[in-house]
Amino acid sequence: MGPHPAVAAIRLAVRRVLHDVLTDRAQHAPTTPASAAPPPGGGRPLVLVACSGGADSMALASALAFEAPKLSVRAGAVTVDHGLQAGSDLRAAEVVARLSAMRLDPVESVAVTVGREGGPEAAARDARYAALDAAAERHGAAAVLLGHTRDDQAETVLLGLARGSGTRSLSGMAAVSGTAGRYRRPFLQLDRQTARKACLVQSIPVWDDPHNSDPAYTRSRLRHEGLPALEKCLGKGVVEALARTAQLSRDDADALDAWAAEAEGVVRDDAGLLDCAKLYALPPAVRRRVLRRAVIAAGAPAGSLFARHIEEVDRLITGWRGQGAINLPGRVEARRQGGRLVVRQG
Repeated sequence: MGPHPAVAAIRLAVRRVLHDVLTDRAQHAPTTPASAAPPPGGGRPLVLVACSGGADSMALASALAFEAPKLSVRAGAVTVDHGLQAGSDLRAAEVVARLSAMRLDPVESVAVTVGREGGPEAAARDARYAALDAAAERHGAAAVLLGHTRDDQAETVLLGLARGSGTRSLSGMAAVSGTAGRYRRPFLQLDRQTARKACLVQSIPVWDDPHNSDPAYTRSRLRHEGLPALEKCLGKGVVEALARTAQLSRDDADALDAWAAEAEGVVRDDAGLLDCAKLYALPPAVRRRVLRRAVIAAGAPAGSLFARHIEEVDRLITGWRGQGAINLPGRVEARRQGGRLVVRQG
């Protein structure tokens, strides 16, 4: 008899991602002399799993521990202690012990200080990714696996819809992201219940973060109130439909981004300034992407740049009536001068 269907599903998802990591590594591997010393780990790549101790990430860790040895991949783990709750260091130590019992190596706990910029959820996310980036660099990891599920994807799409930030925001989380494709999300096609069931049938202890049910947090309210209300009104299948919307939106956004990257070279003059007449001739979706790229290149933080900012800059092109400069995040200023759009840091 084979493994429980939930266990089989998570293992298959991880196996596919490990194959992708190995393929990418083989395609980009530098040529080394035969006399060179072997790299750490005997040349076997290291894949880390980011593990909070919750059901999603513990299921992911268990699948990685099972599949990695069969593919000659070293498997390790990192848990991030955000320090936001009493006893968080003890919880992190328990997670480390459980991961070590799975024979993952290396396993470490990293304590971070969570700031305030962007709100508590965004600040915790920024601190967590900074810690994971540092751990990946420190250990020379080929990839870091994240336990985001289809349910998380649906929540992300709804949050993007509420912000009104356009197609890219609706595209949710990418299966592969980060520098050189560092972050991989094997579970985006699996629901949260599958991961929890996999832990249950394997008798893997899990920790339920109280923040995930705290109504003070937007995502928590969406998870426990918003999505159930949508399913009650629209019927089952909302989560799957939202996840499908994310993929379709990502395909569209990728195509439009590629178009904008090509158009940017055409709409600049010999001095490198944006020509307002040429910008006006572009389709709005492409033009706004060119403007966003220009504003970010001038120093505006991408995470602080919203649709309303780009709409204001766009009006300098489409609704020009002699208005003054537009002030943007990061002390960036956009101004129309002599038929050119000047974007610079003030």
